[in-house]
Amino acid sequence: MLPDRSDAEEAAQDVLLAVSRRIAKFEGRSKFTTWLYRVVSNTVIDTYRRLKQASERLDDLAEMESLSRTSVIAGTRIDLLEALEQIDRRVGEPVVLRDIYGLDYQEISELMDCPVGTVKSRIHEGRNAIKVLLQT
Repeated sequence: MLPDRSDAEEAAQDVLLAVSRRIAKFEGRSKFTTWLYRVVSNTVIDTYRRLKQASERLDDLAEMESLSRTSVIAGTRIDLLEALEQIDRRVGEPVVLRDIYGLDYQEISELMDCPVGTVKSRIHEGRNAIKVLLQT
């Protein structure tokens, strides 16, 4: 989800710390992997927000130019992350869990503690919202 390898490595380290801090809170009501996906997605989103805030504070034009030279794939990922940040988390999170992490609807239902039909509806709504933002 993060366009730069070093940012992804930093997020991976943050995930390991978060897992070690939160493992005692895992209640076993869902699969461990479902719980882990939630920790990972929350950590990645936090890392992305922190990096975005830092990049907004950059005053040096040369650094800004180097950031704009990202590959097409990385640019697409940045666009997707920005779109996900703009939409309601209630519909964005299930899209990430389904389309990026590949969880099935039942796993997402358990993770979000809502019916499968609600998950499907939120994913549909989230995809439509992202589509609109990516087309503008």
